[in-house]
Amino acid sequence: MEIKTLAVNPYLPVPARCTKIIPQTELEKIFRFEFIDKTIQEKFDYLPGQFLELSIPGFEEAPFSITSTPTRNEYFEFCVRNVGTLTRALHGLKEGEKVGIRGPFGNGFPLQTLRSRNILVIAGGLGFIPLRSLINYIIDKRDEFGDLKILYGTKQPKELLFRDELKGWEERNDIELLTTVDTVPEGQEWSGNIGVVTTLIPKVDIHKDYTAVICGPPIMYKFVLKELDGKLRENLIFVSLERRMRCGIGKCGHCAIGPKYACLDGPVFSYEEIKNLQGAI
Repeated sequence: MEIKTLAVNPYLPVPARCTKIIPQTELEKIFRFEFIDKTIQEKFDYLPGQFLELSIPGFEEAPFSITSTPTRNEYFEFCVRNVGTLTRALHGLKEGEKVGIRGPFGNGFPLQTLRSRNILVIAGGLGFIPLRSLINYIIDKRDEFGDLKILYGTKQPKELLFRDELKGWEERNDIELLTTVDTVPEGQEWSGNIGVVTTLIPKVDIHKDYTAVICGPPIMYKFVLKELDGKLRENLIFVSLERRMRCGIGKCGHCAIGPKYACLDGPVFSYEEIKNLQGAI
């Protein structure tokens, strides 16, 4: 398949500058970037659900989901947890410093399928990062979509991402947002639902004309899909399998799922497409 990227050579990073850093939790920050070449920034386009490869000189390269929406193309954003060598270097980045960017790669959420439909978004933990891109895309083109219901769960209250946006979405009359946490450790405050994200599904009114988009830790998919069984059509359930990816262009084989590559054929798949692929879920 043809890979359309920023550079003619898909192996070649394009320089971008960090313009803003927005702390989220103890471990996560939003990093906002602009391409140094303004003509590239003006033409940069992607789908919610796609990813970019980010590199820092002297450190490794890794794929990161784009968390901003292409409808706001004056910049692009990642939300990154500080867990390893590259992410530690990224968390040490200062505004004004440069990184290398390759991409965009992969298939994003199928916007043509989603348009005019009622949407159920189910996010667990860091899976909310690529889904934020889709949610804000829908908000910016609200009249092109039907109902929007968002179910979001984290392990504990302090891990909630995008708190300011969550508050704004809660106040809208055209979005239904439900949040939950697995537990409430001593010293943390929480007045909402307690339980895994599947406990929210019976609380929303959905039917077989709804389209579901799901992203979260691997263990979450099994139970969410079981809860949706019989409620929604399998070809209208989309999951993002963003784990496993490395090179971004199908050369290293690291993200192979049977005959498919997550970086090329995904990371977004319909459940119908992968339900019989061993190791996919």
